[in-house]
Amino acid sequence: MQTLATLQEEVGRSKDVFMKAHKKKYKEDKRFPPAWKSLEMPSLGGLSRLYGNLKHTVQSKDTIATELGAVNHTYLPSWLQSITQIRNFCAHHSRLWNKNLPGAPKLLSRPPHPWVNDVPRQTDKLYMHLCLMKYLLNIIQPPNRFTSRLDELFNKYPNVDPNALGMKPNWQQEPLWQYAPTD
Repeated sequence: MQTLATLQEEVGRSKDVFMKAHKKKYKEDKRFPPAWKSLEMPSLGGLSRLYGNLKHTVQSKDTIATELGAVNHTYLPSWLQSITQIRNFCAHHSRLWNKNLPGAPKLLSRPPHPWVNDVPRQTDKLYMHLCLMKYLLNIIQPPNRFTSRLDELFNKYPNVDPNALGMKPNWQQEPLWQYAPTD
């Protein structure tokens, strides 16, 4: 219930033009605006909680997970929590280097899309979380520059030890990081 109350609060205080127009046009309708409008309001954490709070019997929960390459709803919540956590660390200027991240994401034994050949044992390091982000990006926005931009960061800051991030040697050669589908 708290998640919906938070969403309602975010929709209510929105200053976005499209939301103001909706409220003006449908002022008598007290329901939530359509999902394509309402779901632009919450934070990444709010969206993650909203998805995680869906009942497992809701067919859409598996549909969303399947479309994002997570096979079913048991994996995606931990991925979303992982990404939200990394985003929050970055937003608050926290250190990611040489840090053990709390909460290990659940990993698929046989992902339907390109993945890393040998999953490292250190799932609490940044590398595994970056792998999840790349996996989702390869599905959501192919092609993307995530691999090249990450590589550029390592080249720009050669003093950063990739091992402290849990990076595999030659990580760029892994199928996940080379995957660049074309439309």
